Amino acid sequence: QLVVSGGGLVQPGESLRPSCTAPASVSVMYNMVWYRQPPGNQRESREMVAAITTGGTTSYADDVKGRFTISRDNAKYTIYLQMNSLKSEDAAVYYCNANLTTDHAKWNCWGQGTQVTVSS
Repeated sequence: QLVVSGGGLVQPGESLRPSCTAPASVSVMYNMVWYRQPPGNQRESREMVAAITTGGTTSYADDVKGRFTISRDNAKYTIYLQMNSLKSEDAAVYYCNANLTTDHAKWNCWGQGTQVTVSS
């Protein structure tokens, strides 16, 4: 299970920085992606927000480019999503997803989600 934290309630224009950490048993964490699911929508409506590869290549959804930054701390098996200039339309539950590897297994894993509310 990926552990997600760092959501919250902010006003438009403010910032948040959620994080996503893999279990201690993990030896490799790759293909890391942040998704979001707007309020009232089904799981199938989750949209990719930002992604980062093992080599550090990043990609972003068009509506967050220039405002959001995905990063990783390899030593901590953690990824971050720096969200600046938040808008009301950014409100959603944010999830992380990654491929994880231990000595005995490989699997794709979701975090539990963190609520981001943007309201004045």
